[in-house]
Amino acid sequence: MNIGKTGGWIALGLAVAALVFAGAFMASGLASHKLHAAGAVLGFILFGGLPAMVLGALGVFLLVKGKSEAKAQAQAEQMQRLLGMIQSHGQVSLAQVMVEMHLNRQQITQMIYDLVSLGLFTGYIDWDSMTFYASDAAKVVSNICPNCGGQREFVGKGIVKCPYCGATLFIPPDAPQTRAEPKPPPGGASAGQGGSEG
Repeated sequence: MNIGKTGGWIALGLAVAALVFAGAFMASGLASHKLHAAGAVLGFILFGGLPAMVLGALGVFLLVKGKSEAKAQAQAEQMQRLLGMIQSHGQVSLAQVMVEMHLNRQQITQMIYDLVSLGLFTGYIDWDSMTFYASDAAKVVSNICPNCGGQREFVGKGIVKCPYCGATLFIPPDAPQTRAEPKPPPGGASAGQGGSEG
């Protein structure tokens, strides 16, 4: 339940109620000749208009906040769903994710980056086959690329690209930084071959 959105509608409802109540009260005063026109107008402004303005402003604020909360919640649910899809199968094609989640490649990739920054996902993307692979942290932080077996020169925190196959590897934030002498993968693939993001 979106509390901000609910609170916003309640505040707007109270604003309308304040106007109606104040208007009805002042109208009855005029009808019974207990109030003059100037007094009725002043009373309507003080007891109807001002409370309605305050409640209306609060209602709009809460609605905007509620909309933002709903968007963040929807994004969190999508990230959870994406993570579940990859981890439950071990691997999943980018095309399958795009179809099932109704998102484009850029949105999905950004979600993966967000999951990595939160420390919730380790793995890599093979851009040749356009496939996401879940992998344990030990494989990803190793200098050996889990996709092609090539040895990278440096592994640090963040998101890095294998120079041999072009796979994008997601390194956990707490990964140790390591260095090694670069070597192509077994089978003689040269640097620059393989998939690329572009």
